[in-house]
Amino acid sequence: MQNSTKKIEISNLTVKYGQHKALKGISLDIYKNEILGIIGPAQSGKSTLLKVINRTIEFVPGVEVSGTVKIDDENTKDMKSVHELRRKIGMVFPLPVGLPLSIYDNVAFAPRMAGTHNRAELDQLVERCLRQAALWDEVKDRLDSLGTKLSGGQQQRLTIARALSHQPEILCLDEFSIAVDPVTTMRIEDVLKELKSQVTIILVTNLVQQARRLANRTAFLFNGDLIEIDRTEVIFSDNPANQKTYDYVNGIFG
Repeated sequence: MQNSTKKIEISNLTVKYGQHKALKGISLDIYKNEILGIIGPAQSGKSTLLKVINRTIEFVPGVEVSGTVKIDDENTKDMKSVHELRRKIGMVFPLPVGLPLSIYDNVAFAPRMAGTHNRAELDQLVERCLRQAALWDEVKDRLDSLGTKLSGGQQQRLTIARALSHQPEILCLDEFSIAVDPVTTMRIEDVLKELKSQVTIILVTNLVQQARRLANRTAFLFNGDLIEIDRTEVIFSDNPANQKTYDYVNGIFG
């Protein structure tokens, strides 16, 4: 049964890069402990939406953002510390970006920066995060090895472990499966199904069948507009609310 508690509320969100509108007044709610899939062709505004949620959009010169984003009923623009906001949100990007550190230190980096230095506490945290990312059994005997020496799929799971290390309430994944093989992708999908009980997951994907497998609800963005958001089984049915949705999920365009 769908949790009815709103974790994120987005209202009339518009994002402009110069004259280009990447998002055009979109509104949607994201519920606690759901996986929300976000699909749509390239340049639809999917990644821009994630950047607004964690306020990394502010690093983009000349960008204009209007509308509101609330997390737990608090406007993100009103939060006193952007670092506090980003501690709530774990980000996993399309290509794994491992720090040039050991596997252990990749996961322990953020907790240490936040003031955790007790070795026993860090040991427990590193093991927990690596287990959650389905990586522990493969690396437990070489935690001192460089994280950048892992395979692509292992590095992707390491970035998930690192994103979980500051115990986020929201996990955003931006086309993570680009960098990994199908078998590893399925392993990570199993991880996400388990994590849903602990965090809210926003899954941006160009693989519509991935959204179909994982998401409780799916949002379809096209050219900066929110075309439709509904339960995933409705979006992928023969009768979604919008013909564009049907055409996209059935490969007629995109």
